[in-house]
Amino acid sequence: METVGVTIQGLIAAYGLKILAAIVIFFVGKRLARILADVLGKVMRRAGTDETLVKFVVNLSFMGLFAFVVLAALNQLGVQTTAFIAVLGAAGLAIGLALQGSLSNFAAGVMLILFRPFKVGDYIEAAGTAGTVEGIMIFSTKMKTPDNREIHVPNGAIMGGTITNYSAKDTRRVDLVFGCSYNDDISKVKGLLEEIVSADERVLKDPAPTIAVSELAESSVNFIVRPWVNAADYWGLYWDFTETVKIRFDQEGISIPYPQQDIYMHKVKSAA
Repeated sequence: METVGVTIQGLIAAYGLKILAAIVIFFVGKRLARILADVLGKVMRRAGTDETLVKFVVNLSFMGLFAFVVLAALNQLGVQTTAFIAVLGAAGLAIGLALQGSLSNFAAGVMLILFRPFKVGDYIEAAGTAGTVEGIMIFSTKMKTPDNREIHVPNGAIMGGTITNYSAKDTRRVDLVFGCSYNDDISKVKGLLEEIVSADERVLKDPAPTIAVSELAESSVNFIVRPWVNAADYWGLYWDFTETVKIRFDQEGISIPYPQQDIYMHKVKSAA
């Protein structure tokens, strides 16, 4: 019995402090991991990050920190953690290869939220799709098209291409082109266009609208008309102005050329 007691005492003396240190590392490290993950979540929420993404990142961060704590505790007990690290590395590599597309979309979603090239409610064009952003999710962005279709575009495709945000600025320039015949008085045409622009209250005074001859085309003299409007008035002015110009041109006898072909027929005399 004395031998057994001495042996137990020796084991306690040899491993007691290590076991105690491992327990402290485990519980304190777990608590710190939770605190750090929660702090990260608070920072992301203050930045206006989508709640789904916040929860995902917080849980992923906690699991990564907790795995580090477990390895540290095992190492304190004298357990060789090299094998565990190798297994975890191999598992992580396998999962990464299997989910590389999804992980790419996830990383792109994080980049979209951090750099904010657009926000919910903006009308954008990206990855060959145009629509109003309804939500930036973990792997995709939800958009609503003008004809009320819901489209989910992978975040990776959005980040990998050009993003055009039509809602980013308060004002926009409406680019219009109108043609008249070479027989028309271009001074009269320009004055009429200026009159139409000045009569529309939606057109901003600053920057001033541009009206000028832009091209002497094959069958027409083309004018550019570029008024500035508030972003919300863009399409309304575009459509109304196009209709008004056609009506006023007809009233003033100004012709709008259109493509046409002249066909000449020749009668061939019979050889007989």
